[in-house]
This record gives sequence, structure tokens and C-alpha cells, in this order.
Amino acid sequence: MSWPLRVGIVGGGFMARTHAHAARAAGAHVVALTSSSRESAERAARALGVPETAPDVVALARQVDVVHVCSPNAVHAAHALAAIEAGAHVVCEKPLATSAGEAAVLVRAADEAGVTATVPFVYRFHPMVREARARVAAGAVGRLLTVRGTYLQDWMLDAGADDWRVDPEAGGPSRAFADIGSHLVDLLEFVAGDQVVRLAATIARAHPVRAGRPVLTEDAAAVVVETRGGAVGTLLVSQVSAGRKNALTVELAGTAGAVQVEQERPDELWLGRPEGATVLARDPARLSPDAARLSTVPAGHPMGYLDAFEAFARDTYARVRGEEPDGLPRFADGLRAARLTDAVLRAAASGTWVPVDHSEGAP
Repeated sequence: MSWPLRVGIVGGGFMARTHAHAARAAGAHVVALTSSSRESAERAARALGVPETAPDVVALARQVDVVHVCSPNAVHAAHALAAIEAGAHVVCEKPLATSAGEAAVLVRAADEAGVTATVPFVYRFHPMVREARARVAAGAVGRLLTVRGTYLQDWMLDAGADDWRVDPEAGGPSRAFADIGSHLVDLLEFVAGDQVVRLAATIARAHPVRAGRPVLTEDAAAVVVETRGGAVGTLLVSQVSAGRKNALTVELAGTAGAVQVEQERPDELWLGRPEGATVLARDPARLSPDAARLSTVPAGHPMGYLDAFEAFARDTYARVRGEEPDGLPRFADGLRAARLTDAVLRAAASGTWVPVDHSEGAP
């Protein structure tokens, strides 16, 4: 294994740029890139300052240590599997796959190959998220009673808005929930230390047609959940909520208190008590050890999305080196999100409560 790590990227869009930035900030060298065509790969490589291009994922994987898969959803599974079989460690954008069955195959393949395989559920890496998790684990909220989560955006509100994710052939059978709902449920379960065991759901489409083609994937999903520990709650996911840009919020309430994290206020943690509420500002001197570890700048200096992405990359590369950083989202977490997405679609289609699959490995 070379040091610094050599990283290769699959794709050339916004997420490829974000991954390249995070990889470099975490100390790796981004040495090669591949995309859907030679022309697009060369264009992306120039834009991202990547010195080489590769003709395909296998060729890319053979010249690097870690492959970051940032291609469209429908090819995540094929690209990740090709990288694993070529012997590379893999970071694969969510959704890990467009079905739980495909995601389970990837979990098994990564385990059998003995490679590090992670999914960038990067909101886990905000220091105040780790602080909320530590407080819940320490009993600060008591027995969990209710959960509330929302992830609201507005970029698909206009009828003229279009994106490759609208097409199930490229984005998969779910759009809003697979895209941002996966982040929401991962964050909720990560902070709570509890899992959703059954749910009921309904989905909505804002416009029947976009760019001259029928819309088959959801713009919004509303979900009622029950957790293994007996808490109940609601999740609302929307890409058509006017004025909301990236409003990811999770609130957990129990017999002793409540905590709320907001992605758009990443340096704050809301704490609820019967006698009133307070807001804890990020200050490494006052935080739990894991939250302080991720708090890489002094109090009063704002941290945000790119800092969280860098921390995710840093912990992924630490795992490649043989360390075991706490809270690193692995392919099993990507499988978990895929199973929850499948359950939401089944519940919406049936109009009934459905269980969430908790089996391990490939079916």
C-alpha cells in the first residue's frame, strides 16, 4: 500500500468535485479519473486537476488504492463491484445500489475481498451530531419516546426542473427518498442508537411530466415509523419545499429530555428539558471526546459540509491503514438504507404497515 494513498474517481459531476476536494484535504493524492466516455473523462480531469484518465473502472482500480464511485445511481453497484474485484478499497456514493438485493451482494463481496468499503453518510461527521449521539448514549434523553426527521429541498419545485435522477433507468425506482431520505434515516438511527423496524408511507409527485416525459419517481415521501426500542415518529422528505435548500433536521425526545440537530446550523445542538430549552454552541473544550476529535477548528470558527466530508475521507483512509475509527459508515449501512428505501416503496404501494428487513448478508 502506497502512502500517501492514491485515489481514483469514477464520474465528473458535483459529487466527483466534492470527493476530490475531500480526498486531497485528507492527505491522499487524486491520480486518475474515469467517466462515461473518454471525452467526459478528459474534461472532468482538466476541471479537477487530475493528471490521468483511465478507460474504465477496472483499469482505474488497478492503478490506485481507493476508488471513489461518483457515477449515476443505476451503475453504482456495477462500478463498486468492479473496483472490489480488481482489489481496490471503495467509497461508493449513496444509494449504494438501486435495490437491497444488489446492495447485499456488494456487502458480501467487500467482506470476502477484505477491503474497506464505505458510503459517505457525511452528516455523521458534524461534531454536534457526535455530541448528540454521545448524550443520547449516556442517557441524557432517557427512554426514547418519539423521533422526528425532515429533509427538505426545493430544487425540483419548478415543473421545468429536470435531472437524470428523474429517470428510473438512471436513478433507480426511488428518487427523493433514495437520494436524501437515505441520509435522514441513517442520521436518525446513528444518533438514536436504535433502528426502525416497521413503517407506513405515502409518496407524492409535484408534476406528472418533466422535460416531456412522465415522472415515475417521487418528489416527496411521508413516513410513519416505529423503532425497535418502541419509539414512534415521522419522517418527511421533499425536493419540492419552496425556500428549503438543504434542511436536514433530526429530533429525538425521551423521558428525560430531547436533542435536535440541524444540518444548516451545524455548530449548534438544541437541548430540550421540561424547564426549558438551551442551545449548545460547538466548543471543543465542552464536547465529548469523539465530537472534540472532529472539531478541527477553534470555537467561533464555523464548520460545515466540506469539513464533514473531509472527516469522512480521513476516517475511511484510517480504516484502510488498519485503524477502526468510530462511526464510519460501511457498506452494511448502505444496505440498511437500501432496505429502508425498499420498505418505503412497498408501504406506499400497499397502503399498509410493512416490516424492515433486518437480515444479514446477501439474500
